[in-house]
Amino acid sequence: MNTPSEARAGVPAGRRMAALALLSLLQFLIAIDVTVVNVALPSIGAQFAAPAASLTWVVTGYTLVGGGLLLLGGRITDLLGRRRMFLLGAGLFGLASLAAGLAPGLPALIAARFAQGAGEALASPAAMSLIALLFPGPAERARALGIWGAISSGGLVAGVLLSGVITELLHWRWIFGINVPLAAAVLLITPKLVPADRPGARAGRLDLPGAALLTAGPLSLVYGVLEAAPAAVVAGVLLLAAFVAVEARAGNPLVPLSFFRHRIRAVANAVTVLLSAALSTAFFLLTLYLQDVIGFGPMQAGLAFLPFCAALLLAVSQVSRLIGALGVKRTALVGLACTAAGLGWLARLPDQGTYAVDVLPGMAGIAAGMGLGLIALQNAALHGVTDSDAGAAAGVQRSVDQLGGALGLAVLVGVAAGTAGVGGFRTAFLYALIGVVVAAAGLLLAAPDEAP
Repeated sequence: MNTPSEARAGVPAGRRMAALALLSLLQFLIAIDVTVVNVALPSIGAQFAAPAASLTWVVTGYTLVGGGLLLLGGRITDLLGRRRMFLLGAGLFGLASLAAGLAPGLPALIAARFAQGAGEALASPAAMSLIALLFPGPAERARALGIWGAISSGGLVAGVLLSGVITELLHWRWIFGINVPLAAAVLLITPKLVPADRPGARAGRLDLPGAALLTAGPLSLVYGVLEAAPAAVVAGVLLLAAFVAVEARAGNPLVPLSFFRHRIRAVANAVTVLLSAALSTAFFLLTLYLQDVIGFGPMQAGLAFLPFCAALLLAVSQVSRLIGALGVKRTALVGLACTAAGLGWLARLPDQGTYAVDVLPGMAGIAAGMGLGLIALQNAALHGVTDSDAGAAAGVQRSVDQLGGALGLAVLVGVAAGTAGVGGFRTAFLYALIGVVVAAAGLLLAAPDEAP
């Protein structure tokens, strides 16, 4: 006999777990491509004779386009069907990965990275909302999102590891080529495991102006920060203000502004912005510090993140248990505290540091904070979702995660670049620490104590 949760989901337990594994596989590939280019950037720049400022777009272009279009992806998911959009996103991501691996020049590579981001914007909210509906009970949803988050977080670390190994032993083009057969496998297996969309998709129009503004605003902001162009920064702020104005008047907004009146979701998404900014910056700057200051090669720098991966997996393995014992709010606060401790350690990086003493302790703290904090916040951001708004809620959560990481990376790396030597690294980590402390204070004061 099916349990009540199985009856609600309409899918046997074994098949739901297999579906979770498949959905997590694509998210693993998506996460890999957030970090896989970091160690390979010097090789890409050498082949295309590209300056550092242009290479930054290989990293941020992916996350900015993905983050900017995630809300549209969430809305399309709710309107046109979750499995359908997951398949479309997986197909686009696979084709864009092939194009990136074959790119004849830097502009073509950046364009392919933009297309990868668009594929993520369709697939990621569809996968997250499918998980929320396949596992409707709070406890089982926490476990499912914990698994999904662990695999996704593992992808971020695997991206750094694979980047160094593949770049040194093969060629940087293969960091994109490995996505193609795996994305094809996802396309073939998904119809066998994931339930078909319900007939008769809900009617409604897509808020294309809102999607355009939400994508153009952060792109303009990041361009302004990286290129020291104040006009572009002002334009980015105006575009984001226009996005809010459009959403307030749109008949079918990407996400109704009333969505943010749900206190638990609003606080969770706001905190995610600051935490993601700190985590993205730490990934990028630690990779540079290991190579430029300590003198590690690409493969050695990638392997240096193995302890990070171990600490992350340990934290993720315990997050559902902590949520059950402490609740979402307190678990997120524990994650933020771990992240703050790690950033505080890195904010004292010496000019001639060592890996074991100066990097590893901070790296472990950040890994634990990432595993606990982000997954707890994902649970809070999906609190109370229904069949009608699961895609929108997932889109909002993934969007603030991506955009927070991209904007934080641009701002904090810009801060680091403005200070000579390792002092720039210390300043960037200090500012990231301040952001996490502000996030923790906001969560402590603004989130209701009864948060699930």
